[in-house]
Amino acid sequence: MKNLKFFALSSVCVLGLMTFQACTDLENELTDSTPTPVSGGTFEGNANDLLVSAYNDMNTFTDQAGIYSLTEHVSDEMIPPTRGTDWGDNGVWRTLHAHSWDATHQFVSNSWNALNLRIFKCNQVLASTNPAPTAQQAAEAKFLRAFYMFHVMDFWGKVPFRNVGEGVDVNPKVLTRAEAYAFVEKDLTEALPDLPVLSPGGDAAKASKAAANTLLAKLYLNKAVYTAANPAGPYAFDNADMAKVIQHCDAVIADGFTLDPDYFHIFKAGATSEIILTNNGNGGTPQNRVHMTLHYDQNPSGWNGFTTLADFYNKFEDGDLRKGRDGAKDGTPFQGVGYGFLVGTQFNDDGTPVKNSRDGNKPLVFTPDVPLAGANTSQGIRVMKYHAGEYDKYIFFRLGDVMTMKAEAQLRSGDAPGALATVNALRAVRAPSLAPLGSIDLAGMLDERGRELYWEGWRRNDQIRFGTWSTPWSNKTSTDPSRVLYPIPQQALDSNPNLRQNDGY
Repeated sequence: MKNLKFFALSSVCVLGLMTFQACTDLENELTDSTPTPVSGGTFEGNANDLLVSAYNDMNTFTDQAGIYSLTEHVSDEMIPPTRGTDWGDNGVWRTLHAHSWDATHQFVSNSWNALNLRIFKCNQVLASTNPAPTAQQAAEAKFLRAFYMFHVMDFWGKVPFRNVGEGVDVNPKVLTRAEAYAFVEKDLTEALPDLPVLSPGGDAAKASKAAANTLLAKLYLNKAVYTAANPAGPYAFDNADMAKVIQHCDAVIADGFTLDPDYFHIFKAGATSEIILTNNGNGGTPQNRVHMTLHYDQNPSGWNGFTTLADFYNKFEDGDLRKGRDGAKDGTPFQGVGYGFLVGTQFNDDGTPVKNSRDGNKPLVFTPDVPLAGANTSQGIRVMKYHAGEYDKYIFFRLGDVMTMKAEAQLRSGDAPGALATVNALRAVRAPSLAPLGSIDLAGMLDERGRELYWEGWRRNDQIRFGTWSTPWSNKTSTDPSRVLYPIPQQALDSNPNLRQNDGY
């Protein structure tokens, strides 16, 4: 840390994103954009290079730990069982599922660091002068900044913010949740006119009008949560906000996106008419989504980690294509591994049962029930959305999400018939052999969101909004309402006196 004028080493430290040692390590993350001195309110950086780096940074969402763990392991659709000493890791996984984390939790700290660093990099893009961003590049940077800030606001309820021209002696100001909401809304509405139209099946690894409209829909759908006097509620959903959700969802649909009749084709390599936003796939493909759940003896060999919960699995009817299918029936690569929920006896490509080498070479049989601790190697239903032989880029936004957001907004604003029609239009593609639903209520809407989006990183957000977050499930017995927010990491509190710890920690 030789020159405190350098952003990458100084401003981040003052933000409380890293300790001194981590500041030296931070150079590795910024090798694709050389830190340069700050002058006033501008930044002598290259907007082109920094924007590429900001897109590359989205790969942080693809790891099985960090941000992803804060969205899924804490929910009612995923459990990280400890099997002997495997996945013990000093309790980092179990405490998430049990809602017993604290301000020192590794994944909470790492996620805070990663997301706030990425917000600042977007600030650098917008302030760059060598060259300055074009109108479209500025719009893309605002979208990315909104995307990263959305998650900080969602997880912690407050956002530290520093402009590139502020000196290291200035403590970053802290946006309240309502202020962060307004900031994200402003970024997206300003960016929208200058973002390109994404043709369905086109390059979804860049910001587009459809991506901005999707994030705006998410923003308005959660406005009652983000502007509530108490983060734990109650939440008052305004019809005007729900109308905006519907407006932005309809704008996405108007761009020509359509549902893929093959649900698991969405997660294959290659373009599909349903995808709205992905990562760029460079160094961050969804391989962790494969390895984190498969058994050691499956092909490819997995890490025998995470499973779904029996109660969640039971929300699916036979005939719902989202529930899964046997890969051996359609000749896919690694056809011994099926699609969707893997339960019961598992088979090799040649049709012989997979042998569980850690259980006397008996056939490998995945069972629905699984404890949080003391699980054996075959307990728990595994999930395979990004198939081992076919996965490609990691998906952030897609049409199925948009349609269920629209239906939820219709329902919350009193249009139950419209909500039912939207849900049944989705189910006609996802479950064509099943009869249409005859009615829909909020509990049914949450279930439909779960069936459509399981393990895609939205369950925590949904459960909080639908009011099921503080109810017990599985080994999670905590009903502490303060758990709707994560604690501010202690390092951040120590380095920025403007930050205050969230209630309950």
